[in-house]
Amino acid sequence: MNRRALSRGTALPIVLLLAAIILVTASAWLQTSLVAARTTVAARERVQAFHAADSALIRCSHMLSAALQSTAPADQEPARWRLKASFEGASALAVAPYASWPYAMRPPQCLIETWSRSGQSSIASYLITARGFGAASQTEAWLQLRIDSANGTVTQQWRRVAGKPF
Repeated sequence: MNRRALSRGTALPIVLLLAAIILVTASAWLQTSLVAARTTVAARERVQAFHAADSALIRCSHMLSAALQSTAPADQEPARWRLKASFEGASALAVAPYASWPYAMRPPQCLIETWSRSGQSSIASYLITARGFGAASQTEAWLQLRIDSANGTVTQQWRRVAGKPF
């Protein structure tokens, strides 16, 4: 037998093996690209919701002169911001400081509550809670700002609410 007869048919398996390797590599790159794209979109949504809430917080802190009256007991943090009814529905106390917000599902909202603190009657405190939205319905960001005013001195304490309270 000659060498040609012995090597006949070996090219096809080699080509199929190389094609399979290229296909697996391309598939892995595609999956990596899809995960990166989803991660990027989710990060953009969170940042957009955060900026919407931050803008509402700033705007509502400027609207503090028209603060709502709170019935919270002394020495306790106001709790209306934890209630869904304060932000949604006909009896909602939260205001939308902007008529719309670009690329968001809804405009941001804020709720202003007075914070009565016993033993510190010379200090006027307010809790401002802002809620911002992204383009997706499940994307929300919550921010809070406590403003204390005493003897003409105003101090602000900012915090980010880690999770949706309701």
